[in-house]
Amino acid sequence: MSSFIASVITILVLPYILSGIVVNGLGSAIAAAFVLGIVNALVKPVLQLFSLPLTLLTFGLFTFVVNGAMIMLTSFFVPGFSVIGWWDAILGAILISLINSVFFSRKKR
Repeated sequence: MSSFIASVITILVLPYILSGIVVNGLGSAIAAAFVLGIVNALVKPVLQLFSLPLTLLTFGLFTFVVNGAMIMLTSFFVPGFSVIGWWDAILGAILISLINSVFFSRKKR
């Protein structure tokens, strides 16, 4: 649940950092975080499997492109959340991943 909240907050902040991402309010950010979670759970594993040779060839850097594709797919499904270009999608995915990993990487004991 806290990772979802962090994703919502990150999606709300992204338009202030990247000019190619537009979020029209809190409702759009919540919907985008929800759809992004579903897309990451269902579509991303299949896309990573098919892109495995290219990922190995680029030493894992193609994973950033896959993550950007998930952001672009999310913007296709969520009204009020739009991403203009691939670079903004890739940078947005990197920022979402960084914030989630920085704040939620600690294991509970």
